[in-house]
Amino acid sequence: MKTITLNIPDNIDLDQHEAAMILAAKLYEQGKVSMGQGAEIAGYSKGTFMELLGRYGVSVFNYPASDLANDVKNA
Repeated sequence: MKTITLNIPDNIDLDQHEAAMILAAKLYEQGKVSMGQGAEIAGYSKGTFMELLGRYGVSVFNYPASDLANDVKNA
């Protein structure tokens, strides 16, 4: 796993854990990481990560509507 160092202004109230969660949530939302990978980046279990995604405005169901329509058609 890569390590990234960020310089964040002192006036921003953000700790390491919240920064990791924000990054993991955004990567999950963009489809760049799986639920498990996002949880690992954020330092949480999958279940906890799933629960926390809502606080960051990210849906657990990261699934394009077009794929859903195809799945329903093929069911």
